[in-house]
Amino acid sequence: MVTGQDAPTARYRTIAADLAAKIRAGDYRPGEALPSQRDLSAAYGVTLMTLRQALRQLSDEGLIEQQPGRGTFVAPPHLAYRLGSLRSFADDLRDQGHEVRTTVVGRAVRRLPARIAGTLRTDTTDYGLRLERVRAFAGRRAVHQVSWVRASHADGLREVDFTATSLYEALAARGVSVARATETIRPGVLDAALATHLDAAPGAAVLISDRTTYTLDGTAIVVDRATILGNMMQINTDRAVRGLSLHWGASRDLP
Repeated sequence: MVTGQDAPTARYRTIAADLAAKIRAGDYRPGEALPSQRDLSAAYGVTLMTLRQALRQLSDEGLIEQQPGRGTFVAPPHLAYRLGSLRSFADDLRDQGHEVRTTVVGRAVRRLPARIAGTLRTDTTDYGLRLERVRAFAGRRAVHQVSWVRASHADGLREVDFTATSLYEALAARGVSVARATETIRPGVLDAALATHLDAAPGAAVLISDRTTYTLDGTAIVVDRATILGNMMQINTDRAVRGLSLHWGASRDLP
């Protein structure tokens, strides 16, 4: 039974799921404006606050764009990164001729931190698989990556050899269909704790990548955070009228 405290949360998730289904079915097409927030809140019989929570979830998933003064629009397809064009760091670097070594630093089932639980849309009392890896290439440890996998999709992953198998490959081998991922990349500085895993001193410039991976039904199943030495990697893009291709590359400053 849904309690009074849980009802608003359940309601905005239901609205978000319904709007997401309509977007994927083509009822609302890329670039098309959604009805106004007042019209949507009236149609769903909820307050503006509840409706805005639903829209925030869709925005976080890359399905819509909220433009101040104009309204809410369905995001163009190229704004949601697709796994076919945004691959793993290791795959991109190997295609450029670099040998990539992966070291598994830790692998354990743990209670989800609040940030991860919020992204996965689960409770903070839930558990998930925490996978910690370090990637090395060009003779240096350059990428530290922590992946959290939703518990319901983590069966069997504790036995996988992640030095040779990617997380996406391991999920696919277990029948988990990965549909898309959203990613944000921002500059930062290396903290002392992560410096012990990478070949750089605290305070070094880094790129921080936060990626969320979704299944076909829109369920978030993996949350990644990668910390990348800023002098070791760069982002390359190929832009065209109808799309964007993005990949990671080794920095041109490497010897």
